[in-house]
Order: sequence, then C-alpha cells, then structure tokens
Amino acid sequence: MLSLALLAVVQTQPVNKTFEYVASQKLERVNVAGSFNGWNKDKDALKLRADGKTWAVTLPIPPGRHEYKFVLNGSDWILDPANKNSADDGGGHVNSVFVILPKGFESAAKVGDGKVTLEALSHIPKVPSLNFDQGQLSLTFVARTGDVQKVIFETAAGEMATMTKESGDELYTTYRTELSWNQIRPLPYRFTVVDGPRRVTFGASGANSKDFFKITPKTFTPMKVPAWVEKTVFYQIFPDRFENGSKANDPEKTEDWTTGIPTYSNWFGGDAVGIQSKIPYLKDLGVNGIYINPIMEANSNHRYDPSDFYKIDPPFGTNEEFIELTKALDSAGIRTVLDQIFDHVGIKFGPFLDVLSKQEQSKFLKWFFIKSFPVSVKQNPPYEGWFGTEYMPKVDMMNPEVRKYMLDSVTYWMKNAKLSGWRMDVANEVPNDFWRAFRKHVKAQDPNAWIVGEVWYNAAPWLSGDQWDASMNYPFRDKALGFIAQGTTTANQFVNGLMQVYNFTAPQVSRNQLNLLSSHDTERFIHVAGGNRDLAKLGAVLQFTWPGAPSVYYGEELGMPGGRDPDNRRPMDWTKANAQNDMLSFYKKLIKLRTTNQTLQSGSPVVLSANDSQRTVAYARVYGNSSVITIMNRSEQPQKVTVPLARLNKPALIQAKTNGYLDALTGTRMKLNASNGLTVEVPALSAIIAVNPTGGISKPAKLSQNLLEKQ
Repeated sequence: MLSLALLAVVQTQPVNKTFEYVASQKLERVNVAGSFNGWNKDKDALKLRADGKTWAVTLPIPPGRHEYKFVLNGSDWILDPANKNSADDGGGHVNSVFVILPKGFESAAKVGDGKVTLEALSHIPKVPSLNFDQGQLSLTFVARTGDVQKVIFETAAGEMATMTKESGDELYTTYRTELSWNQIRPLPYRFTVVDGPRRVTFGASGANSKDFFKITPKTFTPMKVPAWVEKTVFYQIFPDRFENGSKANDPEKTEDWTTGIPTYSNWFGGDAVGIQSKIPYLKDLGVNGIYINPIMEANSNHRYDPSDFYKIDPPFGTNEEFIELTKALDSAGIRTVLDQIFDHVGIKFGPFLDVLSKQEQSKFLKWFFIKSFPVSVKQNPPYEGWFGTEYMPKVDMMNPEVRKYMLDSVTYWMKNAKLSGWRMDVANEVPNDFWRAFRKHVKAQDPNAWIVGEVWYNAAPWLSGDQWDASMNYPFRDKALGFIAQGTTTANQFVNGLMQVYNFTAPQVSRNQLNLLSSHDTERFIHVAGGNRDLAKLGAVLQFTWPGAPSVYYGEELGMPGGRDPDNRRPMDWTKANAQNDMLSFYKKLIKLRTTNQTLQSGSPVVLSANDSQRTVAYARVYGNSSVITIMNRSEQPQKVTVPLARLNKPALIQAKTNGYLDALTGTRMKLNASNGLTVEVPALSAIIAVNPTGGISKPAKLSQNLLEKQ
C-alpha cells in the first residue's frame, strides 16, 4: 500500500477526481466513503444528474493509493461497478481501488537519465525525518522511486555519507543515514541528489538551494515514548469471552460457554473475576501486559457504546472488582492498558437521555451534533452518529464541558486502578486538539503512561510527540497477511513493505507500536491462512522478531479459529490450553525469547536478503554488538538459504564471526560460512531465529562521527 506518510512529507497538492454511479433502481441518496474521508458514509454525497440515474460528485483527493465504496441509501455498501481494480482490506472486506499520481510524475522515471523529479524530493527537519534515538541522530530523505542513483548527506564541515535506500513503494523511496551527535554542538547539513551527470542540492530552501538545515539543542527536542512498551508482550482480552468467573452477574439468557454461537447481541458472561482467576495462566504464558476491550457500563456486549464513564458494567463486575483485578495483575508483573471511547457514547448515556427527554430545552444539546428536532433514536438519526449508526451518538470533543467530563473520568481511573495506559477507539475521528490536551493530562499523572490510538492506516500524523505514543499497527498486519497468510505478495514486496511501515515513524515510536495479527475487529490470522497452523506460527515468528510490541489476541496462542465479527469473538476454548497443544508451546517459546532478549526488544531492523523464487526472506535486529537473524521460508518445500551479513554493523559482525549463532527454536548451533554469511536449511513453511549465544547487551554501540567520509 502507498505510504500516506510519504505523501504528507512531500506535501503534494490534491487532484480533482469524479466519482460516478449509474443506478438501476430509484435511490434516496448515494455517498462515497473511503480512505480519503475517514470512511464516513454520510460525508460526501453524490448528486443526481438530469438523466435520473447517474449520480456523481467531484472531490479533491490527495495523490496516492486509495480504497473506497459507494453507500446506497445510507446502508448498502457496494464496490464501484465501473472500477475493476479492488483489494482485500485485511479485515475480510474487498474495496475498490484507484491511484492518483502526484505532480511531476506524468512521465516515467528512469535511473541515470539525468532527469530528477524535483517535486518528489523532501526532507522536513522534525520527527520522524529528523530523529534522535539510542545516542544516534537519524535523518531520512525522500525521492521518487526509480528516479535517482544515490542521495548524499553532507555537513557544513565537508563530511559526507551516501544514504542507505531503506524502503519504498510505487511512488516514493526513503533514504536514511545515521551519525552520533552530542546534543551540544550545532549541526548544519544538506543533501545532494545524484542521477547521471545531474547533481541537485537540497537545502533548507528546498531543491536547487545550497543553504544548510541547522539543528541545535534549542531548536530540536528528541521525542520520548514509554521505554517499558518495547519490552512488553501484550495479551488482548475481549471481556465477555475470556472467562466467566461469577454466575451471579451474568446477564439474562447468557449463552452456554461451549455450545453457544456468538452474535452481535448475545452474552457469554466473561467478567473481572474470570480474568483474575486466569492470572496464573497469563503468567505461565509469559505475557507482561494486557489490553482489555471496554468495560464501562454500556448497552452492548462489546461496550463501545458507553453510558457511564465512571462505572464498570455490572455484567463485568463492580468498580472495586476491576480495581482489585488491576492490582492483582500488577502484582503478577502484568500491566493493564484500558480501552476507552472519546468519540461517541451510547443512547443510554445520561446527557443524551436528557436530550431525548427535554429536546430543545436540554442543557446538553451542545454535547452532541444535533441536526433537527424532534430528536429520537432511529435509522438515519437527526444527530450525528458514529458511522451513521443511531445507537452511537457522536459527542463534541471541542465542547469544554464534554472535554472536562472525559478527562475527569481518566483521572478517576488512573488514581483508583493500577493502569499503565490507554487504548483509544476510532481515535482518528477525534479532533487533534483534544489528543494534545489528553496527552498533557495523562502524562501529568504518569509520565510513563502509554497512549495508543486506533487507526487502520499510517498513523504518523498523530505520532510526532504531541498526541499519541503509538498506534494499533494494522499496516504491519497487512504485510503479514499478504506474504504469510495469503501468499499474494513476493518476498521482496514483503520486506520492502515491512521497512516502509517501520519508516512511517521515528524508530523509538516503531518499537512502541502495537503489532497485531488478529483483533476483535478482524478475522483471526489463522482463519485468513486457511487454518494452516504452520503459517500461523510463521506469522507469530514475524510478530515476535520485528520492532513493535507483540499483541496476542486471546486464544491465538491456542490456534483458535474465527472468521469475521462476531465469529472472531468466540468464547475462549480452555480445552485447548494443555501441554499437547503445539501452538501453545510454540507461543510460550516465542514469548520467553522476546521478553528476555534485549536485541529483539530494542534492536534496529536490517533487511539481509529476499528471494522471490525461493519465497524466503532474512532480516536482522541489531543492538550494539548483538544481532538476531530471522530466516523465513514461505514456500511449500525446504530451502537452502544463504544469508549475507555484510549489512550488520561492524561490532555485531565481529561477534557473529567469533561466536556464531544458536537457533532459538531448535537449539541448533550455526557458524558463519567462508563468505561471513549463514547457509542454512529451512524446512517448508517455517523459520529459524538465530541468536548470539551470549545474548543481548545493555547498551547500543554509538556510531562515531568519523563514519562520515571527508571529501
């Protein structure tokens, strides 16, 4: 998928695009919803033309790859019949796709022709393009893909370094360089783009300028995120489906745990007492954090329609029981991150009930987006609802009274429960100004509290230090689905895509991302993989060896199946939690490796090889003089794979030569070959995780300024 982060960096101008739908029946309205408007089915309405059947609208769309659907009469989502290009969104849905090329891309790019697309060149001297992390200053530069031979970084002192090509897509490629900086002396720098005989200098004034960017400790503040997150393996719990510990709080007509079939409206009785009873299981599994879906009083089994932000939903338990649960988890070394909604409420929310009762006379009118009176709960409601639904009225987070209510509720729970962070639902639909206030409010109470937002695409606009610490990394999941679960992308596309997602944000943010394969909103990974347990294990290997905090969706470690919602929310199958379950033992091994190996927690990723014909990839995590090499075989046959290690830094390569590696999954020892690489046999649909026998180290090795060549 095209990097929307890169598009934001190069600041390309929107292009007008016309959407047309020819109706075969009479319709009340037609809207277009897509990645360009937050999938808002009510936002962009098409107008009926004079022929009485053609609906159309012209919208300014930013360049890049976009997905969309038409929405008929506010409820029927369909593909564009006139567009044959479509793609699976990773959530079990197929959308229509189009690509808009940026200005300057009218003619094809060619390396070495002396022509450079100036409009594509970009460097913005702030996070993530300019970043300080683990003692190193990293800088990235963007150019058009397939357009230039190299990009050179240079300082005012005449030091130079050819930048490394890190990742790219069909439009843009990212180049990176790193150097040590003592955060004391100013650093003037610029770039030179080389293609054939042409050299384009890119300075503070843009292309063809020779002035220098200049950073100083006063003008550049390094971004900080909670350090504990990259050391954490999370376990996601959907509360009603994990464990029923108390029959006393069960809702009426609670389903049988083993025979009931999940629907959008039925209950199974999972509660706080049930989770607390399974703390020994979580400890034995090895996880050290849980992300728990909403538990506030609500009207639904998913509780994303809260009616009281200060009260635990009775079927889950009492306030006291939840507070006790968080303390018990903390005592067991397991942090709690709580899911909360700051975009909408349920129809039983007190202020909304007041509006329904008093109509125009209600003092809470400005808490909501009322369109007309009388206000009643019905389809196509007279108020704005999330996704247009009548049972989730949106609240105005710019209203000071609403904001105070929400932030005060955050204070209440952080003071009373043992919470380590917040996961925010549909966070891309909440005003950025609120997130800035939210961050200040949360960090004032606990500077190490983690703030993670839900957004299904590149979250870079929220991850520059003033709003969130991380996001749910659905783009990472997309790459895992394409290569591993579905087998639809090549090895090179896979590793390039992983690096592209990694480069969306600063490295410390990428290590803070919540990396998931499955969630309550998606088909389970093993389901997308056709039930293949080997592919599910391969996906887990990626999740536990790539930068970002792994998030295991409850039952994933047992190989539980599950298609689209609500099938993906089946009750936990405790009968599978036994010593004979090879998936469970595999997960335990991966979790222990991840929570004990500092290189897998804090190391930088380095792509070592990708072979499209073999369908094999190899990448490293490097931290100082320690490295962990992951070699994956996605093919149906065993493969002999030779992995060059030249891209490791010098200290890591020296240790690799001295000590070799140990396969963490089998215990097999491996020595480097004559070319200082690894040659290994990898069974079909499996992986090798090669670790240094001495393990990780406590500090990363700092790059020396003299790595830049004086020219």
